[in-house]
Amino acid sequence: MSELYQSIYSQLHHSQARAPEEADLASWRAAVVDVLRQRIVPTWLSAQRRSAHSKQVYYLSMEFLLGRLLEDAANNLGLRDALEHALQDAPFSFEQIIADEPDPALGNGGLGRLAACFLESMASVGCAGAGYGLRFEHGLFRQQFCEGAQQEYADQWLSEHSGWEFPRPERRFHIGFGGSVSGEWQPEHQLIATPTVMPIAGWSGGWASTLRLWQAQPVEGFDFARFNHGDFAGASDSEREARDLCRVLYPNDSNAAGKSLRLKQEYLLVSASLQEILWRFSRVCQDWLELPQRVAIQLNDTHPALAGPELVRLLHDVHGVALQSAIEISQQTLHYTNHTLLPEALECWSTWLFGNLLPRHMQLVEAIEDWQSRQTGRRSIIRDHQVHMGDLAFVMARRVNGVSALHTDLVTSTVFADLHADFPDRIVNQTNGITPRRWLHSANPRLSGLISERIGDTWVADLETLEQLEPHIDTGFCEQLSRVKRDNKIALAQSLGLALNPDAIFDTQAKRFHEYKRQLLNVLETIALWQAMHESPNAAWTPRVKIFAGKAAPGYAAAKQVIQLVHDVARVINNDPVTQQWLQVVFPENYNVSLAERLIPATDVSEQISTAGTEASGTGNMKFALNGALTVGTLDGANVEIRERVGAENFFLFGLQTDAVAQRRAQPQRSRAIIESSERLSGVLQLLAEGYFCRLEPGRYHDLVHHLWHHDYYLVGDDFDSYYDCQRLIDTAYNEQTSWQKMAALNISRCGYFSSDRTIRGYMQDIWQVEAHAAVE
Repeated sequence: MSELYQSIYSQLHHSQARAPEEADLASWRAAVVDVLRQRIVPTWLSAQRRSAHSKQVYYLSMEFLLGRLLEDAANNLGLRDALEHALQDAPFSFEQIIADEPDPALGNGGLGRLAACFLESMASVGCAGAGYGLRFEHGLFRQQFCEGAQQEYADQWLSEHSGWEFPRPERRFHIGFGGSVSGEWQPEHQLIATPTVMPIAGWSGGWASTLRLWQAQPVEGFDFARFNHGDFAGASDSEREARDLCRVLYPNDSNAAGKSLRLKQEYLLVSASLQEILWRFSRVCQDWLELPQRVAIQLNDTHPALAGPELVRLLHDVHGVALQSAIEISQQTLHYTNHTLLPEALECWSTWLFGNLLPRHMQLVEAIEDWQSRQTGRRSIIRDHQVHMGDLAFVMARRVNGVSALHTDLVTSTVFADLHADFPDRIVNQTNGITPRRWLHSANPRLSGLISERIGDTWVADLETLEQLEPHIDTGFCEQLSRVKRDNKIALAQSLGLALNPDAIFDTQAKRFHEYKRQLLNVLETIALWQAMHESPNAAWTPRVKIFAGKAAPGYAAAKQVIQLVHDVARVINNDPVTQQWLQVVFPENYNVSLAERLIPATDVSEQISTAGTEASGTGNMKFALNGALTVGTLDGANVEIRERVGAENFFLFGLQTDAVAQRRAQPQRSRAIIESSERLSGVLQLLAEGYFCRLEPGRYHDLVHHLWHHDYYLVGDDFDSYYDCQRLIDTAYNEQTSWQKMAALNISRCGYFSSDRTIRGYMQDIWQVEAHAAVE
């Protein structure tokens, strides 16, 4: 019996009082997690002790889309093979145990997955720091489809104990809302924030980061007197109100109650985190002027932008620092990552809501704006009776970074052009990256093994050494790569319970549904391809499986309509005897990290088709390219840098570029002429207008068609023909499998730059100004 099995057996026996033969799958999973946790915790605690007097990095994010942690920990600790061996005679395999772990529902898409990659990379490169988020009870939502329409349900990821969490109930911080300011802030309502902490192991297990997730509790809790008087529901009001703050990620803010809840969530995250950060700082230093030298706080998007006035409040109101000094210290401590150029995503709060919910902060925002005005002669944070959180984050940050070269250039020339003129040295670029441990080594073991056979496994810790693979890209390697991809396709189809042709192009668009990401363009092209197949049924068509995956925000009607359209189109195409051998449409439910780990390795074509100038970066494009998928895309976000690195000849480019997009948007009346000039697009829209794909509700897509004819802001019509023609070039290229696999291999070997380790080292040098720590022995 191996040492690992003995440890697992001991956990079952002593911690759960279960005999191994009687324990169910969840019990075995809990035992394996406990064994791994015992190996992480000593390193984790040692890392905290060793870095206690070093400068600390704190990453504040509303999302941390972690994915399953068990497999990640086993890989990073170098124990995966040993665990597989130890469990070979157990009633459940290691694969079954991994699959039993629920995905933590703590994120939506790229923003949250980036934060998770960053935490793992911070641990892997030895950066002392922690992430701060909220412990959402139900996360975003669990997606199901009812006759093609998205339905949202509560995600019950916390119904089973994860095993990775350590509650810290003794760490309690008061959070206030409302009230009045008369000398000092007297909140009308208060609650208590307490953290749960989780260790995040780095590669080789030599360092560990910390994720702290806040949850809210009432100050007084259950009202025994009200209960005894028969007010049973009212007795729990304070508990319910506190719990509501951490139930759901991004509550629908189309109503006043939703807006108020979102702002409360953001303040809970910021206030609890900053109170603990200052408490930690005060344990090693009592001079608040030293805060920027000992602490770097990164704001992941505008959700934590309240950190500016809240840090000023804590320094000035609580710790007695002079107001101007408090503003200057805060500004030198905080840093802000901008993730979007979309005005609606830069968050604005009405001064009425902001002032009623956070009256002291309203005063401090005005003081910050006065400070800004004295420096620059400009006021930008409060305008049109709204508090503009992007401007607040910018003004209160020492560094502001974009997340791709193109995005950073656009940040300086569009949304923050005036502030950039005032602070020309503030904006820097840090192109996003992904962790190779999860997104290649773990998610695609077949490809990982093939690479390591040729160049060894140093690339897992240093992804840029993948360039060593290029001299090995010969016919033999390409044949092996083709078999790896085909096996991954078969595995994906089996996991989805579908009969899919593994020799077809697996063409995937996996991302949250948004108009600018243009899933609509993809489905319109799918209809056009299906029509062309009908017109020439005897032509030598290249078979395709079109895969859509992603969620739409519950209140985003336009995006949800596109989801419905994909399903309506799939129902017709998948049941068409003329074309079903050539074309299939697939839309798996509830896209999450675990599904992505199966989907990405099986993909041949990566759809990165957002309107040029709208996507900040994207990280899905990096994951797909690293796994040997060829990109069809516009020159948007990190697509630009991917194309530069993999080579233009290994990237399928289409569509208008950023300057042309701006010029075209200045002529909105041209939408009709664009459609009328395209026989293919006109034919597709005619089918939609006639209700061809929804006979029982023929008018279902009238609004969508009308929108394209008259208000095509994201220029679906303008790029349609270019996109369709590019897809036919892909058909031709795929039929030459030797050259296709070489293109795929070159994508893999040239994507080493897109590692989150490289990104984190850039933050450490250019923004946080911290040094790496050596691994714990």
